[in-house]
Amino acid sequence: ALLSSNGNLYLGVCIDVGSDGFCAEYSAIAAMITAGESRISKIVAVWGESTVLPPCGRCREFMYQIDKSNLASTEVILDEASVVKLYDLLPHPYDEVWNT
Repeated sequence: ALLSSNGNLYLGVCIDVGSDGFCAEYSAIAAMITAGESRISKIVAVWGESTVLPPCGRCREFMYQIDKSNLASTEVILDEASVVKLYDLLPHPYDEVWNT
């Protein structure tokens, strides 16, 4: 689930299949983009009833690439007591080297 900077809640689902799949963060972000938003205030991923998961590297980079301001402003919930900025999980975005 993610909370946009406009205060809207977007939900996602992880789909793992034999040929590929995608993370819940991707589908929540896709719903947010479809609604015309790109800035993420907070995001959390869970597995099952109570396990909080950090976003994978692909999702971290995706959050940054959809809106560069997410790097400094997005709060990533790691567990009940831990919240970090996206930058703490992605200190060296891909475009530091590959300017696109």
